[in-house]
Amino acid sequence: MKILLLSFYHPPDLSAGSFRVAALIKALNERLPAEAELDVITTQPNRYASFSLNAPTVERIGRVTFHRVTLPPHRSGIIDQSRAFAAYLRGVWTITRRKQYDLVAATSSRLMTAALAAGLSATKRAPLYLDLRDIFVDTINDLFPGWIAGLSVGPFSIVERLTIGRATVVNLVSGGFEPYFARRYPRKRFTFHTNGIDEEFLGLPAGRPSDREGRPLTVLYAGNIGEGQGLHLILPGLALRLAAKVQFRILGDGGRHDILQYELAKQNVTNVEVLPPVPRRTLLDEYARADVLFLHLNDVEAFKKVLPSKLFEYAATGKPIWAGMQGYSADFASEYISNVALFAPCDAEGALRSFKTLDLTPIARTEFIKKFDRRAIMASMADDIVGIIENEDAELAF
Repeated sequence: MKILLLSFYHPPDLSAGSFRVAALIKALNERLPAEAELDVITTQPNRYASFSLNAPTVERIGRVTFHRVTLPPHRSGIIDQSRAFAAYLRGVWTITRRKQYDLVAATSSRLMTAALAAGLSATKRAPLYLDLRDIFVDTINDLFPGWIAGLSVGPFSIVERLTIGRATVVNLVSGGFEPYFARRYPRKRFTFHTNGIDEEFLGLPAGRPSDREGRPLTVLYAGNIGEGQGLHLILPGLALRLAAKVQFRILGDGGRHDILQYELAKQNVTNVEVLPPVPRRTLLDEYARADVLFLHLNDVEAFKKVLPSKLFEYAATGKPIWAGMQGYSADFASEYISNVALFAPCDAEGALRSFKTLDLTPIARTEFIKKFDRRAIMASMADDIVGIIENEDAELAF
């Protein structure tokens, strides 16, 4: 038995997809038959220009072989990202050209990794398993200029239809995606193995209120600084309103990093510190020192369907959560997470009102952690993948 798994990101890169696929690989490794092999094709760490690490081009760990494709230098623009994916595509085809697989799988947020997996599935005549972390076609109209969106929706809709049509099983990371996909692909089998809490964040002490000694509250955001987060639209005005009470600490990078810095300088905001991304071990210390954890999704229709992985990480720390979200993610937080203050995205006045409702005492979210332990979620997902191959073998035997 031989499985091919595609993921554009993998540790030591910093991204939600990176940590998710690492947990999936571990779960698969524990469940595959003794003779099975797993090929993982990913990229050299490239998520952020400000956080660069080297990793072996080829690395074999037990039955798992990692192939890391080197990408050209790139940032967050459409052209740069297209060039980066083209390099990944060439690398994948080169690595797999003379190989045969019993199953092709992919975890994908921007459709194209999934589409590449679908193409390989067809050429190798192997079943396809997809793990979709976003609805790419649904976000085009909201995130791209009008003329680009107008030219792109049709072709990408065709790519999506062919990709989903090829898959045996499609996992959706957010229950908010179900109406979109179920309406378009009513005969397809969908599962919902959501985001979860990684091992590093399990068993953390609930913590204590920090010893402020009259200093402002530390509000921490750690993650991507892109259009999807919209920090440049909420933070400058919000920080000005809380200048004497709150010190914002932003750890991350992304396509709107420079715009955020520009807006902060333009409005003479002095209580926001923007720092580069940090490794997870350092991040745990940052969480421990923070008083409140901040999260924000831009005011975009497509983002009403998503469920950010950062929400799970934050909840595991026990710290108060202050979040600008709407739709599925807001409903999810209200149902499952205690001591979370929600406000409408990009609404600074609403954010101020919700901030006043927070209890600054850390708490143990024991039931949430138990329910959304990533190990259990990925174990179930790995069982689904192995089950596809076993069913194929049973049908051939019959």
